[in-house]
Amino acid sequence: PPPPPPPPPPPPFFLQAQDGIPDAQESRGLGDVYKRQLYNYAHFLLRITLGISFFLHGYGKFKIIDGFTSFLGSQGILYPKLMTYLVAWGEMLAGITIIIGGLLIKSLPVLSNLLTRLSGAGVIVIMISALIIAHSDWSIFIGERGKILFASEQLFLLTIGLYFFIKGND
Repeated sequence: PPPPPPPPPPPPFFLQAQDGIPDAQESRGLGDVYKRQLYNYAHFLLRITLGISFFLHGYGKFKIIDGFTSFLGSQGILYPKLMTYLVAWGEMLAGITIIIGGLLIKSLPVLSNLLTRLSGAGVIVIMISALIIAHSDWSIFIGERGKILFASEQLFLLTIGLYFFIKGND
């Protein structure tokens, strides 16, 4: 009779020590094994951070819809009510799809890469628009301390969006 099939691999989020020597590199101990296993999931920290942050920014706009619409109108934005909904839904969808793009990497790699890059592009457009329209008076190096810190958050989100637009799921 044929030999029994090998046991199924462990679930992806559990860490386990490997048997044998997986490569010719000298090991510094069991920590190297765990580090190699965690390395493949490190990009999820950025993905989850960006996804949740963007979703919450979009969701929060629905609670202040009239005030945000008035603000956009005061900045000379055409069709401020429409733009308010587009920004809110755009932020929520970009947040959701950046996470979904990561969850589908193994099952639908082409679609997941496309979702990741499109979400990254959406984040870039939204963040550049936010920096120009809503935060143009904020400086990174001078000004009130709270404004400096908030501007750094905007630049951080823009940079992570650019990262996923360029890198995709590679």
